[in-house]
Amino acid sequence: MVAPSRGQALSRRRKKEKVLKRVFITGTAGFIGFHLAKLLLAEGFAVHGYDAMTDYYDVRLKERRHAMLQQNEHFQATIGMLEDADLLNRVMEDFRPDVIVHLAGQAGVRYSMENPRSYLESNIVGSFNILEAANQLKVEHLLMASTSSVYGANEVQPFRETDKVDLQVSFYAATKKSCESMAHSYAHLWGLPVTMFRFFTVYGPWGRPDMALFKFTDAILDGRPIDIYNNGEMYRDFTYIDDLVRAIHLLIEAVPERPEDGQVDEGDSLSPVAPYRVVNIGNSNKVRLLDFVDAIEAELGIKAERNYLPMQKGDVYETYANCDLLKSLTDYAPKTDIRAGVGKFIHWFRDYYDK
Repeated sequence: MVAPSRGQALSRRRKKEKVLKRVFITGTAGFIGFHLAKLLLAEGFAVHGYDAMTDYYDVRLKERRHAMLQQNEHFQATIGMLEDADLLNRVMEDFRPDVIVHLAGQAGVRYSMENPRSYLESNIVGSFNILEAANQLKVEHLLMASTSSVYGANEVQPFRETDKVDLQVSFYAATKKSCESMAHSYAHLWGLPVTMFRFFTVYGPWGRPDMALFKFTDAILDGRPIDIYNNGEMYRDFTYIDDLVRAIHLLIEAVPERPEDGQVDEGDSLSPVAPYRVVNIGNSNKVRLLDFVDAIEAELGIKAERNYLPMQKGDVYETYANCDLLKSLTDYAPKTDIRAGVGKFIHWFRDYYDK
């Protein structure tokens, strides 16, 4: 007798149990995880969140995000560390996800110079535990967060998924590239379908306090100077949060399949030896840092006191995404204009902090 394929077995299980499609999301108290969980719940998915509630930034903001999600009857959550494999496995065995979206991890380029061990433990050990659990459960699709930082010192713009990425310039980026390599090996060895996202400077309401938009807005409203590195001559592909999570939602159904003949279409990052693909998610529009600051000032109606500084270690001059692959897979492309996105963030910020 021929054993059912992974997809056939999962489809039969869902029909038998008559449940909503279940998605396990790590980092649901975080910025991106919160927005993704909110979208998927609105689209009719059942979501189980897993978050450590670490104090890298204000835990009260994380708790508020989770509290909002918990108003939906189809959301459950567990507080725990990715490094706690026993807890992670117990929770997943109980929930039995069809899909896993792994967004949790230690973020921030600059903090990786202060506390690199936290990146090793969370991003590498934690991601290994996710890979193990996903393989044991034979999920339909594992989707994992990487970063545009893996492009490192690459100079050819815009960045394409098929570019060689061996020149990371921060330990944060190095851990994320390591996760990409680990995931590819699991996809090859066990047939685990994996999609890696490379995010490009995500921003929007409920954003992280360590990100530039949050810090600049807070400082300008308080009359404090803002630090502008490389004298403002830096470029980022700012990606609005709603665009990002919409892309992730659509990619859930774009399950990679290993090509039988090892041939891959031009421009596709699909591995010739595994059901594994890397996908950029960006706005495909680089914005100069000084223009970004101008947009914040215009929305606030306040001129900032600017403190110009040299480039920081581990930072890169420019990020700019080619998102043709995302478009071809999903027929979707992020499009929110920077001024519109900044305006939405500032409206949320002033309301949330009563400023």
